[in-house]
Amino acid sequence: MKFIARDIPPRPAWVLEQAGTHPLLARLLAARGIRTLDEMDDAPARLLPPSGLQGIDTAATLLADAIDKGRRICIVADYDCDGATACATGLRGLALLGATPAQLCYVVPDRALHGYGLTPPIVDMVRARQADILVTVDNGMASHEAVDKARALGMQVLITDHHLPVVDAQGQPSLPAADAIVNPNQPACGFASKALVGVGVMFYVLLAVRAELRRRGRFEAGSQPRLEALLDLVALGTIADVGRLDANNRRLVSLGLKRIRSGRMQPGLAALYRAAGRDPARASAQDFGFALGPRINAAGRLAEMGLGIECLITDDLDRADMLARQLDAINRERREVEAGMRDQAEMTLDSLLPDGDIPSALSLFDDGFHEGVVGIVASRLKDRLHRPTFIFARGQDGLLKGSGRSIPGFHLRDALDLVSKRHPGLLHRFGGHAMAAGCTISPEDHELFRSALLAVADAGLDADLLSRRVPTDGALDGQWYTAEVAQLIDQAVWGPGFEAPVFCDMVEVVNQRLVGERHLKLSLRVQGQLRDGIWFGRSEPLPARTRLAFRLSLDEFQGRQRVQMVVEGAEGADTQPL
Repeated sequence: MKFIARDIPPRPAWVLEQAGTHPLLARLLAARGIRTLDEMDDAPARLLPPSGLQGIDTAATLLADAIDKGRRICIVADYDCDGATACATGLRGLALLGATPAQLCYVVPDRALHGYGLTPPIVDMVRARQADILVTVDNGMASHEAVDKARALGMQVLITDHHLPVVDAQGQPSLPAADAIVNPNQPACGFASKALVGVGVMFYVLLAVRAELRRRGRFEAGSQPRLEALLDLVALGTIADVGRLDANNRRLVSLGLKRIRSGRMQPGLAALYRAAGRDPARASAQDFGFALGPRINAAGRLAEMGLGIECLITDDLDRADMLARQLDAINRERREVEAGMRDQAEMTLDSLLPDGDIPSALSLFDDGFHEGVVGIVASRLKDRLHRPTFIFARGQDGLLKGSGRSIPGFHLRDALDLVSKRHPGLLHRFGGHAMAAGCTISPEDHELFRSALLAVADAGLDADLLSRRVPTDGALDGQWYTAEVAQLIDQAVWGPGFEAPVFCDMVEVVNQRLVGERHLKLSLRVQGQLRDGIWFGRSEPLPARTRLAFRLSLDEFQGRQRVQMVVEGAEGADTQPL
């Protein structure tokens, strides 16, 4: 592991500080490409207009007609937090725009039974609900057969998604024959934010539907439905799906956080905050990624995502609390399953790599692996070993369902496409993004897949890319080790593409001990001052002097606040703890 200091352009840092930004925050923002305070303006008017999305006018007309004519709309969700929040946003938004309860319904695939996305059996479920219009959220771009079936049954199909389209044998994007497709990543779409996740796309569709209904005279001036009420859901889904925080996504998340901090949120989100033991008045993007998002995701991994969606759409406070407690219990179960799989994966790795030489890509399968948490375990191993990693589990149909996570410089979906071309028939299904992808293979083909993936990785990854580099913001001046500064950092919106501040410094380890069997509690001397620190998931002791990367965090215990260093890594360490 090597620490790389971010460049901090002095002129923008000075401009930001002169405009009233805290000196440390000015430095952090300048290092992330912010040049003026205006770029951090999160006013709703600064959001990109819906008109830039290809197909959105057709989608708006289709849904406005459905509302006007009493047609039944069925949303096909997905079984992750992005899909759940997109479904809840669609149902709540369409109701705000005039759709009656009888017009709205949803279905969500069962991970084990149906696999990913819109499939012909899911179309049958939609038809059984007597739907006239099928709307996908966070899926559908690869669903050619299912879309054809839905239209043959007389349904109109609207795809809202953000995933890349599948590529045909000639290397050209192939789109399903839907009545309308809204996806910033479809060919020829000029929308400036390609980083919108599924819930963001659904929110933009609702904005366009409102504009179409306003054009039809459905709303009087100043009395149109306030779709801003959905931004808490948009913020949650964006962060939970690890959407890149370009300027537009940062504004969406920031607006959602402001609503939550002021107490304006869906009852289900409030209940999830209570279940997680977090204070919504101090809501941060980290809450979405590490507290609320995992509880919603747990339903899709180990139970049924309908629980998560119901929690987000109910207005009954007692029911919201009951569902949030259920999700919390499922999440605790998910953590136990995940811990067992991590241990098994570690043992499998030890047997495969007796000499400790780590190949350029990894693929693991064990009959004891649970399909619902393969993605999490792949992510943990990828973080620890800094290698593209796939984890496979056996599905109910006997096929192996794999989820992969990648490292910078290795496009995982493109790698699967290359594997598919080199070995026709090996991949039954595949799809995804640069950093995350999934595929289905036959059990007897796992070794072939492992060797095929390794061949692509060997050709595409060199020693430089296989060496972990941690961007840091340099040393943190002693004057900024305060609760006020820690809160200031927590209140900002950080995430992929706009990474949270990580500082680094040489430290003297004064004391270290294990807490909770898995975490290293530290007393550190930094710049001559004693500081508290903790390294979560680390059990091996540190040397007396070392260079650490860390986040500044505000720890609360029994009503008392203290600033601590949350260690992210040690320079020179080859691997990260799980």
